[in-house]
Amino acid sequence: MKKSLLFLMLIFPGIVFAQVQDNQIKSSITFSGFVKNDFFLDTRQNVSIREGHFLLYPKSVMLDSVGEDINAGANFNFVSIQSRLSGKITGPDAFGAKTSGVLEADFFGNENANFVDANGFRLRHAFAKLNWAKTELLFGQYWHPFFVPNSFPGVISFNTGVPFQPFSRNPQIRLTHKINKISIIGVVNSQRDFVSSGGSDLMRNSAIPEMNLQFQYAQKNDSLKTEFFAGLGVEYKMLRPRLSSTAGGKVYKVNETVGSYAATAFLKIVVPSVSVKFLGVYGQNLTDLVMLGGFAVDTIADPVTGKVNYSPYNTLSLWLDANTNGKKIQVGIFAGYTQNLGLDTELAFTNATNIINGLKSTSRGYDIKSVSRISPRIVFISGKFNLAVECEYTQVAYAAKTNNILDIDNKGIVQKTENVANVRTLFSVIYNF
Repeated sequence: MKKSLLFLMLIFPGIVFAQVQDNQIKSSITFSGFVKNDFFLDTRQNVSIREGHFLLYPKSVMLDSVGEDINAGANFNFVSIQSRLSGKITGPDAFGAKTSGVLEADFFGNENANFVDANGFRLRHAFAKLNWAKTELLFGQYWHPFFVPNSFPGVISFNTGVPFQPFSRNPQIRLTHKINKISIIGVVNSQRDFVSSGGSDLMRNSAIPEMNLQFQYAQKNDSLKTEFFAGLGVEYKMLRPRLSSTAGGKVYKVNETVGSYAATAFLKIVVPSVSVKFLGVYGQNLTDLVMLGGFAVDTIADPVTGKVNYSPYNTLSLWLDANTNGKKIQVGIFAGYTQNLGLDTELAFTNATNIINGLKSTSRGYDIKSVSRISPRIVFISGKFNLAVECEYTQVAYAAKTNNILDIDNKGIVQKTENVANVRTLFSVIYNF
């Protein structure tokens, strides 16, 4: 017992103190999580996060001096960094409501151009909740509203269906009100680990948080082991890409902003033997959800001050996931498709090189027309121990080159394409506790 308390005090000292003083403040914490080991082999170099673990899509063709594709090379990795520890907290009532909270972390660390925190213990979720009879109020870091915890892909890969599935955790205030089987959810949030092109400063400097509204309908029959779950959601966010401009050797304060919207629809149907899930997203500037998108300068509004106008990218994304509900063996398949639909307005720049340079710095997948994926899987379950195998085939239609210039028009839409593909074979060992 003393060793257990010492270990927990090293990780969550404040919480352990609360648990030790249980007789005085009546609070407690319950720990859960899993140890996960992933072993994977790729047939191509990929756009990914954290040592290839979080795979987005394969890289484009990069020819050397003799015409060989540098990115057409296999690679592998063994990692355990997805292993997770979660603490669920309960405490005394407050403001006439039940109180609870969650602190959750894993060893995925952080990564950017200047820093890699390999195996770092990083925050995933940290929130507190007040629950009344029909209303819930949440404060803290939790899933973005477009990531629906009750209906997301059951893939084994840590990418969780990205770039087809919206993926982000955001500091937020979330209000949920239930009317019979319908939940109305309103969220205002900022950005942190998952941010728009240019960083979280862009939203912070706009002085307006992202706003979300969502409606969910849920019907569940435990005796028949059936479930129907569906919903619709919309979001709006505003970014201020810069505070000043430089033109003619002078510096000017600017207040340019770029606004964007997005909508999602999702569905989940469960019968005793099979579960089927679907999600679709149509939206603008979706970089912060680890999807294709971003924004670009479309016109120079004032050549004297260097003031510009921005246009957001439009993106369509769809996925379907199905799996059996066996207690010892589960078989599933995921299919996803996303397409870059270009910008709302034509870019004023006529020089192709200027167009590409402008898009590259503010968007993900500026040179991509579409990405598609299919990934079958099988999971063997024995108690708390899972063994899983998944084969993930991802294909990207990149912009082809004409006279060494990418074939992209003035609205950022890819014309002629060339396809590349990657096959990831993944073996996972998961021990839940």
